[in-house]
Amino acid sequence: MKNIVVIYFLTLFVCFSCKKENENPILGEEVVTFKINKLPENHNFEEDIFISGDFEGWSGGKDQFKLNKKNEIYSISIPKYREQINFKFTKGNWESVECQLDGNPIENRTYSFDGKDETVNVEIVNWKTGEITESPSTASKNVSIFEDNFLMPQLDRQRTIRVYLPPNYHNSEDNYPVLYMHDGQNVFDKKTSYSGEWQVDETLDKLYEEKGFSIIVVAIDNGGEKRLNEYSPWNHQKFGKGQGMDYAKFIVNTLKPKIDKTYRTKADKNNTAIIGSSMGGLISHYTALQYSDVFGKAGVFSPSFWYSEEVFDFSKEHSNIKDLRLYFLAGGKEGGNPTFEGISKTAKDMDIMIELLKSGGFPAQNINSKIEPEGKHNEKLWKNSFEEAITWLFKL
Repeated sequence: MKNIVVIYFLTLFVCFSCKKENENPILGEEVVTFKINKLPENHNFEEDIFISGDFEGWSGGKDQFKLNKKNEIYSISIPKYREQINFKFTKGNWESVECQLDGNPIENRTYSFDGKDETVNVEIVNWKTGEITESPSTASKNVSIFEDNFLMPQLDRQRTIRVYLPPNYHNSEDNYPVLYMHDGQNVFDKKTSYSGEWQVDETLDKLYEEKGFSIIVVAIDNGGEKRLNEYSPWNHQKFGKGQGMDYAKFIVNTLKPKIDKTYRTKADKNNTAIIGSSMGGLISHYTALQYSDVFGKAGVFSPSFWYSEEVFDFSKEHSNIKDLRLYFLAGGKEGGNPTFEGISKTAKDMDIMIELLKSGGFPAQNINSKIEPEGKHNEKLWKNSFEEAITWLFKL
């Protein structure tokens, strides 16, 4: 009985803290308690440990998600807010995230809620620190930082922008199509990623060698704790104000003109694409429909249509677009506990969206959709489908 009372009040504390910060609240009565029962031998127990994941914007460590510590045992209880969460443990930032023994990154941890309260024992084998030999960059030599502190006037903040140039860029005078992507930390480089990389550069290098296809990729880093808000065009009663409209305006009115001025681009809509996953899928979907005069192609991977019902009304109003190509992707196990005959809610929402678009006049031949039965909500699913998506979008 005592344990139940403790979990109950801890749950209230976590939810109250989220609401107080106007950040990601957690809904529902089901609770999972993560208990860290094994840590590296050199762990300093005066340091705090945090849980960070998709349920709080991959911030790296928010105060309300700091683990409790008692007798050198760390623990925290997380109430359910959707079927599955992806997360890692840190000591307050991504520079101190848990890692493998050799210092290399680990895959995201996942937890699937199954209808009952549960305690999960966790083992952390190492922490990333300045003393650990960092894993080498996996980015191709044709990937570079366009600007570390690129001004986003629409949002009054700055962001790192990464650029991939085709292997033949400096040996030709050609102009190239451009692909814009979100979560830039995860696009090219395992070293900078917080949950695995898409290997977009390796895939495009391969497509250049095999098919002669060349494209410029502009990857925009996400804003950490601002990620959910920046990638949603609509407000959320719990998650806060949506800033996605301003984020999309930033891409269209500020970033794209600078890219077109700096590089030899094909600036027309037929040669301009946008791709993202999860909340990045949501903002890619919105941006492509809202600015169909700018973007002629979009990859909508594991879209977070659950975030706002407004996306369906918006899409219905913008469905009569004749010259936009959309590639949709979802995994059959995105929710951890698939329902709807084995298809997760992500896939079901995606299918609803596709039918809505078609009913509004969107040409069926301009939509390609794929459900990967074993696919989960992670970079592995998105990485493995990127080549197929880019090949179809650009009719290779």
